[in-house]
Amino acid sequence: MRIAILLPMLFAGLMISAQEKLPILDMHLHALPATQNGPPPNAICAPPTEMPAHDPATPWAQAFGDWLKNPDCENAIWGPVTDKEVMDQTLELLRKHNIYGMTSGSLLDEYIKNGEDRIIPGLGFSFFNPDLTPEKVREHLSSGTYKVFGEVAIQYNGVSPSDSLFAPYAAIAEELDIPIGIHVGTGPPGAAYLPGVQNYRGRLHSPLVVEELLMRHPKLRIYLMHAGYPMIDDLLAVLWTHPQVYVDVGVICYAIPRKAFHEYLRRIVDAGYGKRVLFGSDQMNWPGTIEVGIEAINTADFLNPNQKRDILYNNAAKFLRLSDEEIARHHGH
Repeated sequence: MRIAILLPMLFAGLMISAQEKLPILDMHLHALPATQNGPPPNAICAPPTEMPAHDPATPWAQAFGDWLKNPDCENAIWGPVTDKEVMDQTLELLRKHNIYGMTSGSLLDEYIKNGEDRIIPGLGFSFFNPDLTPEKVREHLSSGTYKVFGEVAIQYNGVSPSDSLFAPYAAIAEELDIPIGIHVGTGPPGAAYLPGVQNYRGRLHSPLVVEELLMRHPKLRIYLMHAGYPMIDDLLAVLWTHPQVYVDVGVICYAIPRKAFHEYLRRIVDAGYGKRVLFGSDQMNWPGTIEVGIEAINTADFLNPNQKRDILYNNAAKFLRLSDEEIARHHGH
């Protein structure tokens, strides 16, 4: 009798263990310092139940810093104090969950050195870096080092991806057949009131900002980071009109209330676009958010197991055009 009881438990344990080894492609990972969101340590409620309400008698930058220093929740994820701790904890989670991460950021070289093939290098871009001229971007993208042109974070400059300022860069990515990940959607709460990014605008959350870009460069492979949250109707219009567009769920998978995230994701999937959703954590200086993001997909009761695997791996493998050999290697074959 004991054997009859134990065998199903053993098989269940083996199935869970095998499932845990299935690979995940995180299409929105960062190699950033511990100070990315202010003096460490700081924390984020992941996921939150309430978003901040602000009295403008106090500058929002101060209030935002206080909010991260004093999270009012039981599920706060605290960031490490040093850059090395952020990197070590991030890479530990990549290995634990068999994750391969499209990674951009100022510390990318260190992550490549220590994370090896788990790091898929991305060329981060914004107009805050005057050294990244079109000529320099062409040189970088032609080198073979970078597999993705992203994160393209020109929303923080107040610039639309369809603006003529970005046109030379888009042309280079199209010519070289390098996929682009563009920040379209959620930045920090109250981003327009934070130092250095006063040109950030909520209207640039709309996925409609990429339409003219796509029409001028129809061969671009493009995915919208943050899935244009919260502009779901605009997003569905773009997905309908431009079948080459994918989205990732970076940051919204842990930084907005879980119910809100699931409702947003459900709208995308119910509209028939589940094959174009990519998992992304948007891990910055809180490594634990990677696991929260994965949990947000796995606890979505409206997704069947095949849809979850598509979001966690299969869709990104197709988007990146991974070879059979690369896919087999990710699966441990």
